[in-house]
Amino acid sequence: MVSNEPFWPRQSPNFLACRVAVRAVVGARPRRLAVGLSGGADSLALTAALVAEGHDVTALCVDHGLQDGSAEQARRAADQAQAWGAGAEVIRVDVDKHGSVEAAARTARYRAFAPWGEVAVAHTADDQAETLLLGALRGKVSGMLERAVVEGAHVLRPLLTVRRAHTEAACAELNVEPWQDPHNVDPTFRRVALRRDILPRLADIVGGDPIPALAQAAQDAALDDASLLTPPTNSCVELAAMPEPKRRRAIAAWLREQGIEVTREAIRGVDNLCTQWHGQGGVAVSAAAGHEGRGEKVGTRLEVFRVGGTLSLLPRSSKERSRARQS
Repeated sequence: MVSNEPFWPRQSPNFLACRVAVRAVVGARPRRLAVGLSGGADSLALTAALVAEGHDVTALCVDHGLQDGSAEQARRAADQAQAWGAGAEVIRVDVDKHGSVEAAARTARYRAFAPWGEVAVAHTADDQAETLLLGALRGKVSGMLERAVVEGAHVLRPLLTVRRAHTEAACAELNVEPWQDPHNVDPTFRRVALRRDILPRLADIVGGDPIPALAQAAQDAALDDASLLTPPTNSCVELAAMPEPKRRRAIAAWLREQGIEVTREAIRGVDNLCTQWHGQGGVAVSAAAGHEGRGEKVGTRLEVFRVGGTLSLLPRSSKERSRARQS
């Protein structure tokens, strides 16, 4: 039987900051929603804040099967959610281990969230700043919105204004021990290297905390992207008629729809097929992690051709290339 007594102490300023952020995004009226819970500090603080705000919460604890003891950790996270009065489900997913395991795990996780309606996830201001830097290194400045559809899942991000230090301190106030994901201290992951090495150096250079400005820039970039959002199309005529910012986004959307890894080189090459057509050959692209619908493995080399005024995706074989050029 769950106690009606609050599980948080009266003096808990960091947990209060999490609750205020949840209230601003999710609303004050109690509602039913799910939350992604790994057992880390961010997701623990978010789950607790949602329950404290009176929402009917189901914690989705995903076992990616990538580490020894992952099933036990997912179960521990579910037990903690239930101790706070939330429902909980442990979900096992299969992660494609070809290419980027991090990207494939993310894809599998959000696809598992998709049937659950709105799902709150615990990205913080620190995550927002790191996303901006990672995107810039790939040639595409980007950020995260409070509400988005990711792999079919309707995602809420209530903690984008909250710092990671606050979620960690909130867990201390709640007297819970967060799980330390080994991947979060592995410098072979770019995000970890940025967090551990680059951001502290930036702080030294600017003489202060770089996170607030970076997070604000990321939010602005996300809002700009949303305002320029363009449905995918493979019509070269339609694409050529668009202003460049919208055309580039429409091309990126079409590549994602085809399960193709979106890179600056791919977008530039496809853009040239539409706007500088002179009978050139195809643009080399690769299948993205988590998109096996076409039957290709991650990293499979394909080509985008212009065929009869439309973009077509074909295998990189001499036979297909010859057929495309004759069209």
